[in-house]
Amino acid sequence: MLNFILNSRMLLVFIIPFLIGCLTVFTFQPFNLTFINFFLFPCLFLVISNINKRSKNTYRKKPHLINLFYVGYLFGIGFFLSGTYWISNSLEFDESLNFLIPFTIIIIPLILGLFYGLATLVCGKYIKLEISSIFLFCIMLAVTDYIRSKIFTGFPWNLWAYSWSWFTEVLQILNPIGLFAFNLISISFFCLPLIFFITKLRFKNLIFLIFISLFFLNYLYGNFLLNGNELKNSQNIKNGKFINIKIISPNFDLKYNLSEKEVSSRLKKLIRYSEIDQNKKTLFIWPEGALSGKYFFEIQNYENIFKENFSSNHLIILGINTLDKKEDKFFNSFVIVDNNFKKKFQYNKIKLVPFGEYMPLKNLVEQMGLKKITEGYGSFSKGELKKTFNYNDVTIKPLICYEIIFPELVQNINVKNNLIINISEDGWFGNSIGPHQHFAKSIFRAIEADSFLVRSANKGISAIINNKGKIIKRLKNNETGNIEYKIPIHKKKRGNKNDLIFFALLFTYGIIFLKYKK
Repeated sequence: MLNFILNSRMLLVFIIPFLIGCLTVFTFQPFNLTFINFFLFPCLFLVISNINKRSKNTYRKKPHLINLFYVGYLFGIGFFLSGTYWISNSLEFDESLNFLIPFTIIIIPLILGLFYGLATLVCGKYIKLEISSIFLFCIMLAVTDYIRSKIFTGFPWNLWAYSWSWFTEVLQILNPIGLFAFNLISISFFCLPLIFFITKLRFKNLIFLIFISLFFLNYLYGNFLLNGNELKNSQNIKNGKFINIKIISPNFDLKYNLSEKEVSSRLKKLIRYSEIDQNKKTLFIWPEGALSGKYFFEIQNYENIFKENFSSNHLIILGINTLDKKEDKFFNSFVIVDNNFKKKFQYNKIKLVPFGEYMPLKNLVEQMGLKKITEGYGSFSKGELKKTFNYNDVTIKPLICYEIIFPELVQNINVKNNLIINISEDGWFGNSIGPHQHFAKSIFRAIEADSFLVRSANKGISAIINNKGKIIKRLKNNETGNIEYKIPIHKKKRGNKNDLIFFALLFTYGIIFLKYKK
């Protein structure tokens, strides 16, 4: 049977890599079957090394490099097909775009799969059944993830590091080394079973023991940090060093062109769900999309609702569209208002969703009769990078929707920042795995920045996450209600600032590969 598989170009070059890619989805939220990676990564490595060996004889009718490209490309297609199919759900809310659903399911994996296809094309020919090739294999996957996270607008979705999102103790190393360095280390750890295929007998136990020891030491380090942090945060709350926040998850259905009656109804529901205490100083956080497609100046017509229900002890955060009449630009904004609906702060989204909030190749796309997915035809404008809000000795860094997936946005946070607020509309993705994967990124940003993170999502997962990534409270997907919590005034010691450690590790891996290869 094994010889049949190894001698079948169709199985080894096309079918098996595609199946491996499809199975990777089970390692991420909401499944969290991380152990699968210890089988999938060695299988992919062995497939590439066998194709290298057999392309020059068994498959000699086809060019060697084409086989290597196909194995990476089919793996990439399977990876993105199973991991991002839910994106097509967003097209269901506009009937004029429904015809694009099957194309989206197919086209996105076909395009993004090229990253892995090009990686195996460039590096695959050097991967053989030897220990030096393991280092090259890890470099290949880690660099591919880094490039796809940065090039064009970037899409750092489901890096292999995110398969540890459930294991908070292991994640504490994120803060000093950064996401991409941790991603490279994770890939290396998943390749551990390869030592049984490659190394000599006397080295197998030693290498295995070293990796297990490092993993255990990292666990102890994380556990120590979590316990000390818990004690410190509890002490701050007891000493009155905290702010009171309340997250509201209204679970509204997505709907275009809300009438005045519907807007009024939604505002009243948001206020009811807020369960307002007039005498308690509170920061209320409403999600993006709660007032779907409406502009700030339109909601000003309902300012009496705010005056009647909120007091001077309150500030309200909401996601809303805003208009700059002078520059004729409009934005997807994070706005803070007081009880008189007077604007105290505005942050305009920086990382806009291609085809969702702006149209790449606008003229060409419009000639085809297409529009962006969100309400209206014009594209949103891009906001400014460094904008924060000071509130009772707490500096707030806002992030809107999928901005939470970009580590560089928290790397740019000033050291004094100690609270990240993420508002999101996850109703676009229904009951798919999308909202779960989206939420997992919040855990990583909190640890990287050493900051508390609160997330308010409509039809998504709303939660309070402490500065070490521990989930304090949460509302499930599609759950209506609120979460109230005293956020301790936490003065963070440090936050990850750049990717230097990642590049240092890449250089080290490269030197080891060249030395052993020679």
